[in-house]
Amino acid sequence: MRAVRKVLIPAAGFGTRSLPASKAVPKEMLPLVDKPLIQVAVEEAIAAGFDQIGIIIAPWKTAIRDHFGPSPELEAFLARKGRTDLLESLRRIRSLAAITFLEQREQLGLGHAVSMGEGFAAGEPVAVMNPDTVYDGRKPCLGQLKAAFEATGETTVVLGRIGREETRKYGVARVEAAGGGLFRILDVVEKPGPESAPSDLGVLGRYVFTSAVFDAIRETRPGYGGEIQITDAIRILLGREPVRGVLFEGRRFDAGTPEGYIDAFAAFAAKRLRGGGEGEGTTRS
Repeated sequence: MRAVRKVLIPAAGFGTRSLPASKAVPKEMLPLVDKPLIQVAVEEAIAAGFDQIGIIIAPWKTAIRDHFGPSPELEAFLARKGRTDLLESLRRIRSLAAITFLEQREQLGLGHAVSMGEGFAAGEPVAVMNPDTVYDGRKPCLGQLKAAFEATGETTVVLGRIGREETRKYGVARVEAAGGGLFRILDVVEKPGPESAPSDLGVLGRYVFTSAVFDAIRETRPGYGGEIQITDAIRILLGREPVRGVLFEGRRFDAGTPEGYIDAFAAFAAKRLRGGGEGEGTTRS
């Protein structure tokens, strides 16, 4: 089966759920202990075996681009002070992977953001990961999807159990068991609410798509919130090819909200204090 090597990280949104903290600082640059969320996402992708990363940014989000670039003045200062540990950690950031920056000049939804990566994907399958959804488990979440995709060649998304009220916040899937820890997705609905939700399985921020996703996005009309929803593009895909789901076993944090961010920070800080650091099969935060 053809390997999937490329991943898109949408990071162009206004971060309204994190205001006012994200007014001047992109939410993707908020720290999870000592690394910004965007770096945590990049390191998860690397741990999962991806070697080409496309970060989708708005033109004004220069801090994200700067984070992965050189910092001559700061590096010279650290060198003069003999802080080789910090110097090496900074130099490591810009050598993590081959990173391409892609601009989304209008914020028209996740589906629209993904469409900005069609040229980057260049006809290959491509993963997508939301950087404000943080996973902590025995294996990198994106790695589990990658393995499932490479075994089947079929679009694969992560699923997680959500509460009834959370069905107002996420896409929700109707599924049937497919064996081997996989589900066949029969339908998916964007933010249906508890009265209309087809299950308690949310589609939660990690995807590996066949190249057919870009045609599906082109045919997707604005949906919930007047935006191009990736959930609606997946519904179009379902009429053309199988879509699989992988149920993630571990902890998930919605770090795009103040409450979820606090929970994530506390959990990863506690792990650091007890020596978990960058191991234990986490997202390498």
